[in-house]
Amino acid sequence: MNGYLDKSRPVGPQIGELLCVAVVQGEYAPGQRLPSVRELAVDLGVNPNTVQHALESLGEQGILYSVRGSGWYVQEDRTRAREILTRLRREKTAEFFRTMQFLGLPTEETKAFVKEWEHE
Repeated sequence: MNGYLDKSRPVGPQIGELLCVAVVQGEYAPGQRLPSVRELAVDLGVNPNTVQHALESLGEQGILYSVRGSGWYVQEDRTRAREILTRLRREKTAEFFRTMQFLGLPTEETKAFVKEWEHE
């Protein structure tokens, strides 16, 4: 997960996004314990408190749950994680198309650009 954080955006929500992706993609299986807060903090190069807040947020969203003294675990039902990831994908795609329009590339030309880029 290291190397994906954009220092121009708040880091905590990005950690939540990274973990959400990891859960949906099966990097962490349902019921699996996540690495400790300290391990994640070292891996990401951030403060452990930032990781703890991100984990708590994912717990509030129903993606993770904590077991006192044991750590954080992935919920058995990953439906909520999938919903959040779908929303995030839509937001990032819309942001990309807005940026391309700002750069003078209309939507249809952007789609063609992406197809061309895909084949490079």
